[in-house]
Amino acid sequence: MSWAVVYYKTRDGQVPGVEFVESCPVGVEAKIEAVLTAVAGAPPPSFSGGGMWEAMHGEMGGYYEVRVSGPRREQFRLFCLLDRDGPGLERPAIVVLAGLRKPFMTTFRADEYARICAYGTDYLSTDPRRIAT
Repeated sequence: MSWAVVYYKTRDGQVPGVEFVESCPVGVEAKIEAVLTAVAGAPPPSFSGGGMWEAMHGEMGGYYEVRVSGPRREQFRLFCLLDRDGPGLERPAIVVLAGLRKPFMTTFRADEYARICAYGTDYLSTDPRRIAT
Protein backbone atom coordinates (compact mmCIF):
# COMPACT_ATOMS: atom_id res chain seq x y z
CA MET A 1 0.00 0.00 0.00
CA SER A 2 1.32 3.42 -0.87
CA TRP A 3 1.71 6.05 1.81
CA ALA A 4 0.05 9.45 1.80
CA VAL A 5 2.07 12.64 1.41
CA VAL A 6 0.77 15.28 3.82
CA TYR A 7 1.96 18.76 4.71
CA TYR A 8 2.38 19.97 8.30
CA LYS A 9 0.41 23.09 9.21
CA THR A 10 1.61 25.43 11.98
CA ARG A 11 -0.64 26.68 14.77
CA ASP A 12 -1.12 29.94 12.87
CA GLY A 13 -2.13 28.16 9.66
CA GLN A 14 1.12 28.43 7.69
CA VAL A 15 2.27 25.43 5.63
CA PRO A 16 6.06 25.79 5.47
CA GLY A 17 6.57 22.73 3.24
CA VAL A 18 4.24 24.05 0.55
CA GLU A 19 5.73 27.55 0.84
CA PHE A 20 9.22 26.11 0.33
CA VAL A 21 8.33 23.86 -2.62
CA GLU A 22 6.47 26.67 -4.36
CA SER A 23 9.50 28.97 -3.93
CA CYS A 24 11.80 26.54 -5.76
CA PRO A 25 12.70 26.80 -9.45
CA VAL A 26 10.18 24.88 -11.58
CA GLY A 27 12.58 22.02 -12.37
CA VAL A 28 13.52 21.60 -8.71
CA GLU A 29 9.86 21.62 -7.70
CA ALA A 30 9.12 18.87 -10.25
CA LYS A 31 12.02 16.74 -8.99
CA ILE A 32 10.92 17.14 -5.36
CA GLU A 33 7.37 16.08 -6.24
CA ALA A 34 8.69 13.10 -8.24
CA VAL A 35 10.82 11.92 -5.31
CA LEU A 36 7.91 12.24 -2.87
CA THR A 37 5.67 10.26 -5.25
CA ALA A 38 8.28 7.53 -5.69
CA VAL A 39 8.97 7.23 -1.96
CA ALA A 40 5.25 7.12 -1.12
CA GLY A 41 4.70 4.35 -3.64
CA ALA A 42 7.67 2.21 -2.59
CA PRO A 43 6.76 2.66 0.46
CA PRO A 44 9.38 4.62 2.48
CA PRO A 45 10.78 1.82 4.66
CA SER A 46 11.81 -0.13 1.55
CA PHE A 47 12.67 2.81 -0.74
CA SER A 48 16.25 2.92 -1.98
CA GLY A 49 16.82 6.65 -2.27
CA GLY A 50 19.78 6.85 -4.61
CA GLY A 51 20.87 9.98 -2.76
CA MET A 52 17.58 11.80 -3.32
CA TRP A 53 15.81 10.41 -0.19
CA GLU A 54 18.04 10.05 2.84
CA ALA A 55 17.58 9.25 6.51
CA MET A 56 19.24 11.87 8.68
CA HIS A 57 21.57 11.12 11.58
CA GLY A 58 22.73 12.59 14.89
CA GLU A 59 20.48 15.28 16.30
CA MET A 60 18.29 14.95 13.20
CA GLY A 61 17.80 11.20 13.64
CA GLY A 62 14.23 10.21 12.79
CA TYR A 63 13.95 12.85 10.06
CA TYR A 64 14.34 12.29 6.33
CA GLU A 65 15.26 14.64 3.55
CA VAL A 66 14.52 14.93 -0.13
CA ARG A 67 17.77 16.10 -1.71
CA VAL A 68 17.72 17.92 -5.04
CA SER A 69 20.32 20.04 -6.82
CA GLY A 70 19.25 23.08 -8.78
CA PRO A 71 20.80 25.72 -11.00
CA ARG A 72 24.45 26.49 -10.23
CA ARG A 73 24.48 23.36 -8.01
CA GLU A 74 22.39 25.08 -5.34
CA GLN A 75 21.16 22.48 -2.84
CA PHE A 76 17.46 22.13 -1.97
CA ARG A 77 16.43 20.02 1.04
CA LEU A 78 12.88 19.12 2.01
CA PHE A 79 12.62 17.73 5.56
CA CYS A 80 10.08 15.04 6.38
CA LEU A 81 8.92 12.65 9.09
CA LEU A 82 7.28 9.26 8.71
CA ASP A 83 4.03 8.84 10.63
CA ARG A 84 2.74 5.28 10.48
CA ASP A 85 -0.38 5.62 12.61
CA GLY A 86 -0.85 9.23 13.66
CA PRO A 87 -4.20 10.25 15.14
CA GLY A 88 -6.53 11.41 12.40
CA LEU A 89 -4.47 10.03 9.51
CA GLU A 90 -6.25 7.60 7.20
CA ARG A 91 -3.04 5.70 6.37
CA PRO A 92 0.71 5.90 6.97
CA ALA A 93 2.09 9.23 5.79
CA ILE A 94 5.21 11.04 4.73
CA VAL A 95 4.87 14.34 6.58
CA VAL A 96 6.50 17.28 4.79
CA LEU A 97 7.64 19.78 7.41
CA ALA A 98 9.68 22.48 5.66
CA GLY A 99 12.63 23.04 3.36
CA LEU A 100 15.94 24.84 3.20
CA ARG A 101 18.29 25.79 0.39
CA LYS A 102 22.01 26.44 0.44
CA PRO A 103 24.94 27.02 -1.87
CA PHE A 104 26.94 23.96 -2.95
CA MET A 105 29.52 22.72 -0.40
CA THR A 106 28.09 24.66 2.54
CA THR A 107 26.22 23.50 5.63
CA PHE A 108 23.04 24.55 7.34
CA ARG A 109 23.28 26.38 10.67
CA ALA A 110 22.23 24.72 13.93
CA ASP A 111 19.32 27.17 14.31
CA GLU A 112 17.98 26.14 10.90
CA TYR A 113 17.96 22.48 11.94
CA ALA A 114 16.43 23.48 15.29
CA ARG A 115 13.51 25.13 13.47
CA ILE A 116 12.87 21.91 11.51
CA CYS A 117 12.96 19.89 14.76
CA ALA A 118 10.55 22.36 16.40
CA TYR A 119 8.11 21.80 13.53
CA GLY A 120 8.46 18.04 13.99
CA THR A 121 7.89 18.26 17.74
CA ASP A 122 4.84 20.45 17.22
CA TYR A 123 3.42 18.10 14.58
CA LEU A 124 3.86 15.01 16.76
CA SER A 125 2.18 16.75 19.73
CA THR A 126 -1.11 17.27 17.92
CA ASP A 127 -4.15 14.98 18.16
CA PRO A 128 -5.51 14.79 15.56
CA ARG A 129 -2.46 15.64 13.48
CA ARG A 130 -2.50 19.19 12.12
CA ILE A 131 -2.08 18.94 8.35
CA ALA A 132 -3.03 21.04 5.36
CA THR A 133 -6.06 19.82 3.46
